Amino acid sequence: MGRVLLLVLALWGAGSAIAATDKTNLDPSKIQTASVSTFVTDLKSGETLFQKNADIVMPIASITKLMTAMVVLDADLSLKEKITFDKTDKERIYNGYSRIRMESQLSRGEAIHIALMSSENLASAALADNYPGGYSAFVEAMNAKAKSLGMTDTRFVDSSGLSPKNVSTAADISKMVKAAYDYPEIRKYSTTPVHTAYFKKPRYKLGYTNTNALARGKKWNVELSKTGYLDIAGYCLAMVTSIDGNKLLMVMLDAYGKLTPVGDAGRIKRWIQTGNSGKISDSAQHYQRTKLAELTQ
Repeated sequence: MGRVLLLVLALWGAGSAIAATDKTNLDPSKIQTASVSTFVTDLKSGETLFQKNADIVMPIASITKLMTAMVVLDADLSLKEKITFDKTDKERIYNGYSRIRMESQLSRGEAIHIALMSSENLASAALADNYPGGYSAFVEAMNAKAKSLGMTDTRFVDSSGLSPKNVSTAADISKMVKAAYDYPEIRKYSTTPVHTAYFKKPRYKLGYTNTNALARGKKWNVELSKTGYLDIAGYCLAMVTSIDGNKLLMVMLDAYGKLTPVGDAGRIKRWIQTGNSGKISDSAQHYQRTKLAELTQ
């Protein structure tokens, strides 16, 4: 009798979970996210599950690198070919810090890898500089690709995302992420937890860690990931993850805290599974009001 009762309870619990994840029953009023802009869609059906301020144009920081990777891969250049990091690349990232040594070399595939998983800016610059026609042609190709994907509110001016003039919307970025998901290399490179890159001339190695804590852990099935941060853009995250058998595409733009986009991913997951995300803090609400006033003035 005890086993029968346990089986009945297990089946009831499974049925409750199925009901909770029934997307037709999701109530948008029962979800709160701390990011200024949020967009959640079912990758397979294309159904939008939740959106908040998804059409407001704002800086997207290193989310840019998803487009950088697609443009490089579209060019069908050898991923084994060595590219050299030089002073011009350093200037492209506004002389920002990088552990990569000047004049050293790394394969194009490895440069894409560390640009995606660890947001290595110098790698993004070198990829663009080593594109047929050079850096300007690369940026043109980025914007042409965006236009082809229907990203009507998006503009790129560099390959790293360091410029605040790289702008888009959460709705547009969802189109970019959906396209990027079709590239096996992007799925693989962007979700690697840790990786060691081996450079030449001179020979040395550097260890890299994924900038998305969810991709580093084992509790989430992250299938594509890209983080971003600038002072003006806040903390951003775009990713594809599986929740109860559904592939969900999430975009979170402009959060105040480093872990806030990760927290939003957890709130979205909770909403999908239980119908209620829980509340965000008063400080997060204040941050959103302030930033929205700036973005919409």
